[in-house]
Amino acid sequence: MKIAKLSNAMSLQRSVEQANVNHVKTVREVIDHVRQNGDKALFDYTEKWDGAKLTNLQVTKEEVEAAFADFDPQLVQDLEEAAANIRAFHTQQVRPNIDFQLDESSYIKYKITPLDAVGLYVPGGTAAYPSSVLMNAIPAVVAGVKRVVIVSPPSKEGKLPASVLVAARIAGITEIYKVGGAQAIAALAYGTETIKSVDKITGPGNSYVALAKREVFGRVAIDMIAGPSEIAIIADDTAFADEVASDLLAQAEHDRFASSVLITTSEKLAREVQLEVERQLKQLPREDIARASIENFGCIYIAESLAKAVDAVNELAPEHLEIITEQPEIISEQIRHAGAIFIGRFSSEPVGDYFVGTNHVLPTNSTARFSSGLSVDDFIKKTSVVYYSEEMWQKHYPKIARLARLEQLEGHARSVESRSWSKEEFHDC
Repeated sequence: MKIAKLSNAMSLQRSVEQANVNHVKTVREVIDHVRQNGDKALFDYTEKWDGAKLTNLQVTKEEVEAAFADFDPQLVQDLEEAAANIRAFHTQQVRPNIDFQLDESSYIKYKITPLDAVGLYVPGGTAAYPSSVLMNAIPAVVAGVKRVVIVSPPSKEGKLPASVLVAARIAGITEIYKVGGAQAIAALAYGTETIKSVDKITGPGNSYVALAKREVFGRVAIDMIAGPSEIAIIADDTAFADEVASDLLAQAEHDRFASSVLITTSEKLAREVQLEVERQLKQLPREDIARASIENFGCIYIAESLAKAVDAVNELAPEHLEIITEQPEIISEQIRHAGAIFIGRFSSEPVGDYFVGTNHVLPTNSTARFSSGLSVDDFIKKTSVVYYSEEMWQKHYPKIARLARLEQLEGHARSVESRSWSKEEFHDC
């Protein structure tokens, strides 16, 4: 792992282009094929890309119950406890309608309404992700969404991982489909004979999934265009090199494009972490993936001060930030841009990934500068409601008309003025 001086915050920025013109073309062709041919297109692509020849897309209740019955009881208990933590945290995010009384009879409201239907993409391929099921499904259920759908790519045997089905059962999701990739996104957006369309799509995926979400945005809402995972760690000489190295590698094993960055004020720690990363890499089951990530997108930066480290992190706006310093809480108060912040040596990033209750679907590629992680708010919409009494209208309609004419919108002015004569007199005539 490289060691460099932190000359400026921009030195931490990276450029990762996962897609090219051919990828975009392929995704558009897939979406068009699904729109025109529905289930047939889904069966065709599932056989072509997943190697599974299916006759039915929907996971049956019997498949879910069989997976649950055969699953390790201890892991079931762990997933249930994690789900309870996630549910408890997200329940605190539920907001009531906001009412504001203008006078005795006039009012305005902010009406909170859950979405009718959402689709959750659960990635597959190199690993199974029951945590993604819990993190996407539970906020939707807590928000009050009536219909929550899961799509996920099947194995060559035409099955979804047992852990995914168990997590779905724990989260209370019963509508599950064996379809992944851009074709799954197209099905959720436009609908097929089997899969009814939804209003919003959430969940991470590969570059084809991300591009498909971008293509269907506008037809449906999406949570975000998530890039490869990333972590930044601020550490001083109180940190332990083996712990810091393991945290860097935990992120690196996600993806060859994942980014793991350490910013430290200690040259001694920097050298020790460099050695530890190499030692631990050789013992990691996903060494090839983690090594590619570390070599291409990993670096240890030596900062002149913790203040410089904080400035760099606020510029980088990483998905995950760990702070392992003598006074980590003080440092955390200075962080303005990060998807999630983990304070102290015992708050390693996997605590948030799996168990504590916060959401692990987070903004990447510096988008934490202006966006937030997945929450209950992603599964609701806000509608303003206005009731104006005649007394309030009498008091304010001339002002409204003047403002309309200021913008040369005469129709608006006439609309509000049209109430200025008595309709009762008209009806009496």
